[in-house]
Amino acid sequence: MERKIRIVLAKPGLDGHDRGAKVLANSFRDAGMEVIYLGLRQTPEMIVEAAIQEDADVVAMSVLSGAHMTIFPRVLELMKREGLNDVLLTGGGIIPDSDMEELKKKGVGKLFGPGASLGEINEYIQSWVQENRR
Repeated sequence: MERKIRIVLAKPGLDGHDRGAKVLANSFRDAGMEVIYLGLRQTPEMIVEAAIQEDADVVAMSVLSGAHMTIFPRVLELMKREGLNDVLLTGGGIIPDSDMEELKKKGVGKLFGPGASLGEINEYIQSWVQENRR
């Protein structure tokens, strides 16, 4: 039997709004994934350490604070340093399309903005893991 997709879900930085992250956590669980929700005010180092400890397939971050151009590259840098090259870094929040494109060029997975469907997000993660799981 194939093991469940393991997602580390986090709210980095000082943003205190986590309703969306909790909705996503429930959606991922309903889709049969295992979710490790780290909660609010996580540092990039804490997020990557959790991904290592939890043998995550996916790191998903919700960033509403406007710090996405700092946080996503920092987490990606730490993931590469730790050899997590086969772990998807994805997420969402209030992120302009131009910034999503720039982050994608740096190696961040698909990012989702307000109004993205839960089904689309789940499908993207399941498809990515199926194609890239070690």
